Amino acid sequence: MSRAAQPIRSLLTNTFAATHVDALLRHFAAMTAEFQQSAWEEATVKGGKFIEAVLKAQWLAAGKPLPPARKFKAGNITRDLMAMPAGTLADSLRITIPRACEFVYDIASNRGARHDPSEVDPNEIDATVVLATCSWILAELVRRSQRGLATTGRVNELLASLSRRRYPLIEEVDGRVYFHLPGLSARQVALLSLWHRYPRRATKDELLSSIRRHGFSQENARKAVARLGRVVDEEPSGAVKLLLPGLSEAESLMHRDFSLSKHRS
Repeated sequence: MSRAAQPIRSLLTNTFAATHVDALLRHFAAMTAEFQQSAWEEATVKGGKFIEAVLKAQWLAAGKPLPPARKFKAGNITRDLMAMPAGTLADSLRITIPRACEFVYDIASNRGARHDPSEVDPNEIDATVVLATCSWILAELVRRSQRGLATTGRVNELLASLSRRRYPLIEEVDGRVYFHLPGLSARQVALLSLWHRYPRRATKDELLSSIRRHGFSQENARKAVARLGRVVDEEPSGAVKLLLPGLSEAESLMHRDFSLSKHRS
């Protein structure tokens, strides 16, 4: 678990079972990482897993035993939570959060199924609303868990970090890809360009154009492509494709910059 998530975990475990707190924080971090890498469908899937962990945590907090894993149904839990008598749980835990969970889970379970294929690709829209709603749910869980604790200032900071708007780290405009990660070298831009295209190959001219688009000179771009070395396979035509060490390096770079951006926030 990241250092940034530790204060949130400490607050949540005052009210909810640690096992499910760890699960929901893990899924929330994974969802946010997928979103910032523009992996819309994967982000939505992680949002559904986050909801399952939230519902399990709430169900145990209500004093109810969880059903066996094979019989766990998110829809049944949300329905039963909302059917509990007033006073059993706080209204936000009994009504508002379950309604939000139901909304997200419905999107996650029916990704794109209710959209006309001739319309704009719904995946980014779905992922955006799922992330925003899950952020609100997590903030509300923290708000409920911190009641009576003398940590108001710190809690407000945590809630602000959860509710801030998040942006993808990768943007594509008319086929041109941009990586919004601070401090990238020319070689790292080339590496990420190949990672984004994988398993397709890229010509050296395409790599040079991508690097120059990120503010580097033609000479620096040529040097960067030459420095890819053993992490690429090159065809006689000059087209290149990342090898497994290159894929691993690119993915580590994305996760490193995602972690740094969370820490700075």
